[in-house]
Amino acid sequence: MSFFSTFLLKMHGIKLQEVVFVIQSQRNSFHAQRAEERRAKLLRQAVELKVNPPTVLLLHSLNHNEGDWSIFPVLPLLFEAHGKTSSWFVFLEEETNVRVGQLRCTLSRFDAGKEWFLGKPLQDKEATIIHHYAFANDPSSFSYPDFAAAWVLSKPLIQRLASKVKEEPPKSDFTIDLKHEIALYIWEDGQGPSLTAVPDLCTDLETSLRARSCITTLSTHMPHCGDPVRKEDIFVAVKTCQKFHMERIPVVKKTWEKDAALLEYYSDYADPSIPTIDLGVPNTERGHCGKTFAILKRFARDVVTQADWLLIVDDDTLISLPRLRTLLRCYNPREPVALGERYGYGLGQGGYSYITGGGGMVFSRMAVSKLLASSCRCYSDNAPDDMVLGMCLNALGIPVTHSPLFHQARPSDYPKDLLVHQTPVSFHKHWNIDPVKVYYEWLAGNAGPTSHPSNWEWRAEL
Repeated sequence: MSFFSTFLLKMHGIKLQEVVFVIQSQRNSFHAQRAEERRAKLLRQAVELKVNPPTVLLLHSLNHNEGDWSIFPVLPLLFEAHGKTSSWFVFLEEETNVRVGQLRCTLSRFDAGKEWFLGKPLQDKEATIIHHYAFANDPSSFSYPDFAAAWVLSKPLIQRLASKVKEEPPKSDFTIDLKHEIALYIWEDGQGPSLTAVPDLCTDLETSLRARSCITTLSTHMPHCGDPVRKEDIFVAVKTCQKFHMERIPVVKKTWEKDAALLEYYSDYADPSIPTIDLGVPNTERGHCGKTFAILKRFARDVVTQADWLLIVDDDTLISLPRLRTLLRCYNPREPVALGERYGYGLGQGGYSYITGGGGMVFSRMAVSKLLASSCRCYSDNAPDDMVLGMCLNALGIPVTHSPLFHQARPSDYPKDLLVHQTPVSFHKHWNIDPVKVYYEWLAGNAGPTSHPSNWEWRAEL
């Protein structure tokens, strides 16, 4: 940075110590290390600018509560600890690059004495189940922040939210899509501020031409930690039942089964033509806890496989195993790892996190061993397996590790501006789609969605 640019920043930008950065970090060792690296980069920029450093916090270590990732429980703590000395609170993900000099200049354009909710807006194209069909008449009328681009709250807003959380915690028991739920809570049926778009908050790759004017960028669309794990390192368990043998299993066989070295189908009926394995657990219409725990026990016996990783999916899950193999290289199988799309239940009242099953649940062998050695069991065969496993993991102190690349719903249930900067690992459900077409458009190969011609039009609209 030139002397003149530094001089302008000192004259017109806010003081960097007025900014609190909150990295939305996770307890897993890989993510904790990435968060520390992000903190170091932020602080290094302050040294280069020759200004006093900002406060940089790691979310997973603020209060050591399971529900802190949902942001709401830590708002009172943030205001009490930093409200007197700070004007802005910037939330970012581990992979979000921030140019702090440009951020200072941009924030100086807003009156820090007013309530501001800043970010890169996402809108739903159509009403979606993951947002409880909110704004069904006009889904695009409501904006919520793309966390990957960072999002910002002013001190007056943090102060009011901190008080509100104490008096009126979020009403929903479930935390499903935190981005949308935070925006709804702040908006407060029109009584609070809507998200203000800041065009300089971006999710472009830092090497792209478009990123030159951006405050925030991304380093990659998927973490790369070396060569993918071997095919033989992943054991795949597909949950199915007889009534879906002819409807859903052919889709798996036409799409991603070919990429699995070790795969078994578990059903309530042994069909040698597939083949399926009857685990002796009757099919249930709702939860599948009995079947899932039977799968865990079969995996743990070692006679079937000695693979490091267990992947459990539904028969209507679409998944890219090559991309999963790339992702898993970042994790240590000798640690108890539970990986997937994270949801929460009762997080504001001492609840727990869980991996939503439809997007795929990944467990290290160590995690499976600890689960089975504990006293956790299904309270019934039809209990929700993903939630029971979440309770067990919470009781054992094993963190649920979130990856936004796993998806509980279909591509059409997510904003296109979100998916365009991802390399998705999975989607779920066959409702009103051609699942084979969806697989080959979104999940085939190692490239992200922007490599598909049908998606280039998305970038032109941005």
